[in-house]
Amino acid sequence: MNEYVRKEYGVDFVDTITEAGPDGILDSASPLVEGIRERAAVSVNKHGSRVIAVVGHFDCAGNPVDERTHFENIRNAVKKVSAWFPGIEVVGLWVGEEWTVSQAV
Repeated sequence: MNEYVRKEYGVDFVDTITEAGPDGILDSASPLVEGIRERAAVSVNKHGSRVIAVVGHFDCAGNPVDERTHFENIRNAVKKVSAWFPGIEVVGLWVGEEWTVSQAV
């Protein structure tokens, strides 16, 4: 995923924030949302990140829902994260069963 983001978005470095099932977490009222927001703020405000990718993937144990629901979670998560960081590009990505990456939003 990091290599994909480097290539597709022309960045040299990728900060990674990991949680199990981040698309589902961000599309919820989970208390984990605030920690993700805080870590993303460090990436944007201290490291100068200009692109944020919300990523979901096939067969996710942390968010064990069907693909359609993942895409809905990703779309909603992108909206939420975009509201946190106006002016920052926020993209939704999906890693499918064959480990190929595609735009989810």
